[in-house]
Amino acid sequence: MAKQLTKETPGTHSRESVISIIGPGMRVTGDCETEGTLRVEGTVEGMVKAGKAVVIGKDGVVRGDVHTQDAVIGGHVYGTVIAESRLELQSTCVIEGEIHARRIKLDEGGRVNGSVHIGEVAREPDATPDARVPAPALGAG
Repeated sequence: MAKQLTKETPGTHSRESVISIIGPGMRVTGDCETEGTLRVEGTVEGMVKAGKAVVIGKDGVVRGDVHTQDAVIGGHVYGTVIAESRLELQSTCVIEGEIHARRIKLDEGGRVNGSVHIGEVAREPDATPDARVPAPALGAG
């Protein structure tokens, strides 16, 4: 599935130092969860949850919720984004859904269609499938 890279020697890395990559042209159907960092350059159709960070490249697409400490988004997200610490929205990003972040940076040209909540982010229990924001059909966007 996703390729994992570490900066430390094999066998000595912590789970938080792992970087998982969903490469260009790759499509993942289902939820993705890691204790480290997840980089999305392809498409994820499901929830993305990372203990450390989520990075969505300019051609990356997530059709589901994103929950992490820090996030940098340059691509498309169709769902709720929760960044417990910091959220950076690059000029190429398009967000269709709610944003909850302690701190936010929005570059000129970035687009958000939904509500934005800035300030303290409460840790929420795992959402039940009924509580998730529905993603638009695959042909949309």
